[in-house]
Amino acid sequence: EKSEETLSAKEIFFNHVLNNKFLWFIALSNAFVYMVRYGCLDWAPTILTEKGIDLKSAGWAYFAYEFAAIPGTLLCGWLSDKLFHGRRALPTMIFMALVAVFIALYWAFIDNLTVVIIALIGIGFFIYGPVMLIGVQALDLAPKNAAGTAAGFTGFFGYFFGTAILANIVIGAVSQAVGWNWTFALLLGACALAILFMGFTYKEEQYLVQK
Repeated sequence: EKSEETLSAKEIFFNHVLNNKFLWFIALSNAFVYMVRYGCLDWAPTILTEKGIDLKSAGWAYFAYEFAAIPGTLLCGWLSDKLFHGRRALPTMIFMALVAVFIALYWAFIDNLTVVIIALIGIGFFIYGPVMLIGVQALDLAPKNAAGTAAGFTGFFGYFFGTAILANIVIGAVSQAVGWNWTFALLLGACALAILFMGFTYKEEQYLVQK
């Protein structure tokens, strides 16, 4: 019923974004999704070259990660619309769990280039669906006249906290201080936290879909 009202910028931001606990859950989940996305992507060439894999091969792994995003995102969106009938939380959680499986594979077989490329393809395939769906879910859980602000709010958490702080600064500092094993542990922890915060929105989303 709020969708047709004319709201001020203050009302939109304070009443329908900052006071919306579900948008906070989505934003926090988005931060950890972006941490995984860029933590795996940006550090892959460094990790692989340090493990003795030549830069050209590392570049192919980087390319495979990004290319796999195209079919993965399309599949995730189709599943969300058709199989889950507009629900976003559950496919996001499933895809993040699968990302965690491929991160564990990447970690366990870090010295095997073939397995590493397969793992990076898997991570790229499954990580971009949640990136897309979280933005869509933010629009679902806010009035349409607050949609842009809601999307910007969750996007800010993704790019500032997830990418700039967690993926770049934290992962870089941890890898330098205690090694890459702890970096992989952090990435798995980020997957778990993304799933946890997304799970907090599941019940509300069920209600909205039924309405």
